[in-house]
Amino acid sequence: SEAGRPVADLFPNLRGHTDLAFSEPHGEALKGCDLVFFATPNGIAMQQVPELLDAGVRVIDLAADFRIKDVGLWQQWYGMEHACPDLVAEAVYGLPELNREAIAGARLVANPGCYPTAVTLGLLPLLESGAAALEGIVADCKSGVSGAGRGASTAMLMAETGESFKAYAVPGHRHQPEIEQNLSSALDRPVRLTFVPHLLPMIRGIHATLYVPLKAGGAPDLQGLYASRYAGEPFVDVLPEGSHPETRSVRGSNQCRIALHRPGGGDTVVVLAVIDNLVKGAAGQAVQNLNLMFGLPETAGLELVGLLP
Repeated sequence: SEAGRPVADLFPNLRGHTDLAFSEPHGEALKGCDLVFFATPNGIAMQQVPELLDAGVRVIDLAADFRIKDVGLWQQWYGMEHACPDLVAEAVYGLPELNREAIAGARLVANPGCYPTAVTLGLLPLLESGAAALEGIVADCKSGVSGAGRGASTAMLMAETGESFKAYAVPGHRHQPEIEQNLSSALDRPVRLTFVPHLLPMIRGIHATLYVPLKAGGAPDLQGLYASRYAGEPFVDVLPEGSHPETRSVRGSNQCRIALHRPGGGDTVVVLAVIDNLVKGAAGQAVQNLNLMFGLPETAGLELVGLLP
């Protein structure tokens, strides 16, 4: 346990900014909170959430315990029995650009995964427009090594990841059913796609390259479509035509940057989306959800500019 240890010991960038110390997260202390974030391994939150909700505490789970509505499918992908399947239906999926009003009134929010955040935001306007053929969609995604967490492992050593690039989980990744659920729910019909994640030798960031076939005769004004869908969204930036978003432009920020291409004027749209997997893909989005749940300005604490160079 890290109980009693100064937070700045583990996060030295916070020296001089906080004197907080870690404490043991026992039940009675948590019941005195307005809201509890669970940034814990999968399977932990579901053991404690029912008691907290009964005590009137609101919860945001940054793990995957409440993201997938089909409990049987969740158990298949995560390899454990769900401890409170009755609460899965109540949990609101915490993507503000999709569920803003529901999040505001929720007791329990399932914070999205990092890949699903980038892919869903990248695909949503085109699929909602009806111009996309729903067969043959490909999500080709790259992530930095922080997506694997802080735990030590040989596969994440610099000697293993540096000057190298590889795909992983090609037969199936647990974020795929989450992505498909998001898109299917938005369109009210089943949506399937091919999802292949890759590991890049960088610390943070996700780059999603999304290939979407158009229906015959489907040639929407892509730029206008995306600009209209995300107009007024504080954390989605639709770049000018012809742009290529870079992960470094969102590093440390809660932004998702999107660019659109139609190579050769053909029948395939290529959507490029970038986020910081630790911010819009995790902690930043959790704070965005908290702001909505408590009626605070949605951007409170999140007006961060990407760090360059």
